[in-house]
Amino acid sequence: MEQRIDERRLTTIVTADVVGFARLMSDDEAGTLTALKAHRKELIEPKISQYNGRTVKLMGDGELMEFGSVVDAVHFAVEVQYAMRHRNIAIPENRQIVYRIGTNIGDIIVDGADIYGEGVNLAARLEGLAEPGGICVARSVFNQVKGKLDLNFEHLGDKTVKNIPEPVSVYQVVMDAKAERLITELRPIASPRSARQMLTV
Repeated sequence: MEQRIDERRLTTIVTADVVGFARLMSDDEAGTLTALKAHRKELIEPKISQYNGRTVKLMGDGELMEFGSVVDAVHFAVEVQYAMRHRNIAIPENRQIVYRIGTNIGDIIVDGADIYGEGVNLAARLEGLAEPGGICVARSVFNQVKGKLDLNFEHLGDKTVKNIPEPVSVYQVVMDAKAERLITELRPIASPRSARQMLTV
């Protein structure tokens, strides 16, 4: 059944974008796009699948994602940021692709496969507050994740952000040894043919 444009639901929204993307494209357009596509195919999409999320849409260097579980969403974000550190080890610093990630729980408007609303806008603002290679989350995310994931958080205080009427209480995931222990093995997405073959074994 086709979703109505006015359907609403509460969900976990994750946004990510590349730090300094315009400069990277100016220096090496073809190389940057090739690397970006490789990271998406080899890391981000398999991890989205592992944590039962979905890509809502790609926006140049950015990506909007949705997860049914806030714990899965934060676990996904931590894994991606640590994996990107390892993927960048052999890359010159000025050519590295580095993400910022923001995570929010919010009420959204569903339009087909797309999602809109203040919950999405806030996730994007949180992403903009994150350090390169970092993750910022709303208080609602922090409250749900504390005690469920063994992570340290730094409270950055209440922030006034564009197009959000009230100040937002922002937390940053501390990317320390605790966070690194959450990393799991990368599992490539099985093709439909591979899935069928597994069922017949």
